[in-house]
Amino acid sequence: MKDFFWTKQDFEVFEIEGLTPRMTALQQLIQPKLQDLGEHFASYFSISLGEEFFPHVAKHARRTINPPNDTWVAFAPNKRGYKMLPHFQIGMWDSHIFIVVAVIYEVPTKMAIAQQLLQQEDILHALPKDFVVSGNHMEKPAFPVAEETTALLQRMTQIKKAEFLIGRHISKETAITLSHSDFKQFVEETFEALLPIYRIMQEAH
Repeated sequence: MKDFFWTKQDFEVFEIEGLTPRMTALQQLIQPKLQDLGEHFASYFSISLGEEFFPHVAKHARRTINPPNDTWVAFAPNKRGYKMLPHFQIGMWDSHIFIVVAVIYEVPTKMAIAQQLLQQEDILHALPKDFVVSGNHMEKPAFPVAEETTALLQRMTQIKKAEFLIGRHISKETAITLSHSDFKQFVEETFEALLPIYRIMQEAH
């Protein structure tokens, strides 16, 4: 029997009404998987990048009314937090899994990071065709690298709250067909392609 990593039930968590019921389901079904990924890929990044990385599983602790529409585990070389740094994420919405490297609005050096990426944009455009970019970590849509990368990076040089995320998405229909090992291999291949971009981000940061 194939050891599937994600299930249809995992994605249905985001259909549960109410903060407490949805959080209970997240804690029971999703967070153990994120913790597993966190332990595995924190070690991967520590070895690949030569400094200790720490996993940060989203706790959604500040929510008091509205249940979360997505969840994730983030990776950064800081035990206390990740939002102020360029960081990697594996996460999910009700429609897909995302595997990205991200610079969100809390990163104080994001304008310098954007300028550096614009100067080396060929590296981004050399990524496989299924890589996508986004300018808002709180929204689902993402766009082909060739179509939106330049505009999103230019926006980040000018607008304080602009963001930049780049990576791959896996539809829920595909995700539920992947075994534990197949999914981790896909994630590792994605991160391997993103490591040079992260290094540029770190140099500018």
